[in-house]
Amino acid sequence: MANTYFQFKQFTVNQEHCAMKVCTDACIQGAFTAQYLVHHGVAVKRILDIGTGTGLLSLMLAQVHPAAITAVELDPGAALQARENFNASPWQERLDVQEVDVRQLPVSEKFDFIISNPPFYESALKSGHQQKDKAMHATSLGYSELLEAIGMHLKPGASFSILLPYVEFQAFRALAASKGYHLHQLLQVRQSMKHGYFRAVGIFSAAARETSITDMDIRDMENQYTPAFIALLKAYYLKL
Repeated sequence: MANTYFQFKQFTVNQEHCAMKVCTDACIQGAFTAQYLVHHGVAVKRILDIGTGTGLLSLMLAQVHPAAITAVELDPGAALQARENFNASPWQERLDVQEVDVRQLPVSEKFDFIISNPPFYESALKSGHQQKDKAMHATSLGYSELLEAIGMHLKPGASFSILLPYVEFQAFRALAASKGYHLHQLLQVRQSMKHGYFRAVGIFSAAARETSITDMDIRDMENQYTPAFIALLKAYYLKL
């Protein structure tokens, strides 16, 4: 994937002014979550995307699901880019950007589903680069605050999707459980069979049920994309 553009089959997402480029991790979360919404017959009319960045996750969900999506982004530059990407897409009428801290977002009608690719490293050392630290570290919204925001805006019994590094995900899962959220779907991601798990995508809800676990390698032993990765992402990548 090129550094500057993520190319959907329908249009191109411009990342030119984004501090962090589009990454494979987020694409996996978007595709896995969209698959969950479609295949499980989830009745979702309104989706909230917390920390949308330049809008990738919202766009991926909009491509395959007819819900109206509200994307919240605190950084002005990223919010502007998300708005431009939404306006350039075929689904602009269903996509809305709110440049606001999600904790300040008015609670009116609650959402049927929430997705978030939150800052990865709540307690790790920072780089000293302000924009990068804001993107990669939970400097503005820690995991506990994120769960509180989800609780504020999520309908009772509804679900949410989270992407985190594998180790950090274990801590988030425990914290979520302490607040009454159960892990329904878990995707454990490895770069290849030679590597350990490095990312996890989880779909949580307050309803208790058995966790369904899926493992996926991005590349095979010949450094080619695996059939599982291709099957998950082929609807979105222009070239795969």
